[in-house]
Amino acid sequence: MCNQVLVAYATKYGGTAEIAEKIGQVLRQAGLRTDVLPANRVGNLTSYRAVVLGSAVYIGKWHKDAVKFLTANEKTLTERQVWLFSSGPTGEGYVVELLKGWCFPEAQQPIADRIQPRDIAVFHGNVNMKKLNFIEKWMLKNVQAPLGDFRDWESITSWATAIAVVLKEKDLASGTLSEQ
Repeated sequence: MCNQVLVAYATKYGGTAEIAEKIGQVLRQAGLRTDVLPANRVGNLTSYRAVVLGSAVYIGKWHKDAVKFLTANEKTLTERQVWLFSSGPTGEGYVVELLKGWCFPEAQQPIADRIQPRDIAVFHGNVNMKKLNFIEKWMLKNVQAPLGDFRDWESITSWATAIAVVLKEKDLASGTLSEQ
């Protein structure tokens, strides 16, 4: 196993990819070798000692590419340090309250329980009406969903920094040095 970190993501319109890129940037700035890739383009996990996996949330569900990644790599992920995040709810307020107490997709919770991630985060999302199709626009209008970019970059940076601290502490304890 190499001394590298993977940030994998699944997104429909790019908002979650931007969050993943920010996480990757923070990890790299901490001196950790980090790849940021769409979940459907990740091959073998052999070269990664840690994985951060994130997905956009649509109607309470993770993107199919994130679900496929999680399912296909379950055994390997149990042998890695793993962090999971979701992106999606819009509007002001505490993100978990916006999701009515939901922190992770119920359908994938059993896999997450077996993987035992170090942390699961939920971040506010971004709805860009210019990128939506007619049906999606109609649905959002009917449910009166808040529109706009509600991502909290400070919260995302803080979470990524906490991941970097854990991985760097492990480096110090094992005598391993990370390089970009």
